[in-house]
Amino acid sequence: MFRLMATIPLSSAEIQQALAQLPGWSFQRDALERTFTLADFRAALAFMVRVGFEAEAMDHHPEWTNVYNRVAIRLNTHDAGGTVTAKDVELARRIQRLAPT
Repeated sequence: MFRLMATIPLSSAEIQQALAQLPGWSFQRDALERTFTLADFRAALAFMVRVGFEAEAMDHHPEWTNVYNRVAIRLNTHDAGGTVTAKDVELARRIQRLAPT
């Protein structure tokens, strides 16, 4: 299922509909993006590890950076020409569930 989802780009309307359910996420430069600010470096690293397990389970790996307590995540699908697909939305949802409150 994810392989099929990874090849079909979402329309602008579908992306906006998904973003309505993903607080803090935005659509920038053909990707879903969000920066998370955590308590400290240890918390940021632990968050990245948890996200990493979800990404690996989906065989879908984010572009991300970490500076001290910040983790910036960028999602798009290379197999779909660098566009946003349902696979990106699903990973964003999983990341959202892991995010600190």
